[in-house]
Amino acid sequence: MNKTEWIGLGERYLMNTYRRAPVVFERGEGVRLWDCDGREYLDFLAGIAVCSLGHAHPRVVEAIRRQAGRLMHVSNLYQIEPQILAAQAMCERSFADKIFFCNSGAEANEAAIKLARKYGHERLGGRYEIVTMLNSFHGRTLATITATGQTKFQAGFEPLPSGFRYAPYDDLKALADAVTDRTCAILVEPIQGEGGIRIPAPTYLQEVRALCDARGILLMLDEIQTGIGRTGTLFAYEQAGIRPDVMTLAKALGNGFPVGAMLATEEVARVFEPGTHASTFGGNPLAMAAVLSVLEAIDEEGLLENCLEMGAYFLQRLNALKRKHSLIRDIRGRGLLIGCELDCEGAPYVSRCMQEGLLINCTNANVLRFAPPLVVTAGDIDRAVDILDAVLGAS
Repeated sequence: MNKTEWIGLGERYLMNTYRRAPVVFERGEGVRLWDCDGREYLDFLAGIAVCSLGHAHPRVVEAIRRQAGRLMHVSNLYQIEPQILAAQAMCERSFADKIFFCNSGAEANEAAIKLARKYGHERLGGRYEIVTMLNSFHGRTLATITATGQTKFQAGFEPLPSGFRYAPYDDLKALADAVTDRTCAILVEPIQGEGGIRIPAPTYLQEVRALCDARGILLMLDEIQTGIGRTGTLFAYEQAGIRPDVMTLAKALGNGFPVGAMLATEEVARVFEPGTHASTFGGNPLAMAAVLSVLEAIDEEGLLENCLEMGAYFLQRLNALKRKHSLIRDIRGRGLLIGCELDCEGAPYVSRCMQEGLLINCTNANVLRFAPPLVVTAGDIDRAVDILDAVLGAS
């Protein structure tokens, strides 16, 4: 079928929950995708920071293929060898002592919310409220849209669950004022991704950690977008020099295979007991094979170093564009999570870039988001910047 036929078939049978671009992709390799008409695209979105090793990475493909030929699924009522190995690998690379595997970022945050409430009931005298940040994003389930500090995601789903309070991002005084004697945890993104690639002051996370310690509450980090190497270290919290009590991951964790995780210290994790939380598919052998292959690739292929080097180069090229195009208000980023803030709506530029063979997206209405695979090269970046330059110049 051609593109028009595929789009028509999709519109007939799929619920209208996405504003889908008029393109149908058939295959990918590295930083590139090809559509059903054979046209090539430079993918600087990577499935929204998911395919961090690039498309069809040989190590991931072989790991999934090998595991599929051995064992695809058994219940968590039994011990699962790849899950145990993946848990060990994740905990040894992070602050955490224990991990819970699930299938998505929203599920990971649901697990964190439940863990914080259970901890509050058992260890903090019944505290149950969680403070999150305005402009944040934590998922699409009922609890996680409530945790999300953007009303556009909540509209039409009222009444929302109780137990959440909000504070401005990167404002310690306002955050401290939002903490009450009902607060059990603070949930915060090291960088707000859907909120417009907002990077807090260098000491912010340290101050939030200190606030949590002073009030005797949990610090929970949503690293679903920043984790697994996106900012140049395996986890963004490492750059702040802190250790959270709880952390959530997904997106790049499986390089496109659906997997999420909630990590915690031993002290916090032990409030979960058999029956308090579960996931039928969470930690299944296929997902765990993908996780292990991703971690091995990051360790052995120098991807963190490449992320830092290419991220710095990309920022340099984009800042040169800023000096050339007055509609660019700001360039900001860390590693290969980069935002280009415009003084106008960004969606038209996303469409024009796609027409020229560059895939990006727009977040917070006017921030062009770039999240290319960690395997990106300087040549790829040069091509992307040339396309963006031409698109901005044609406006």
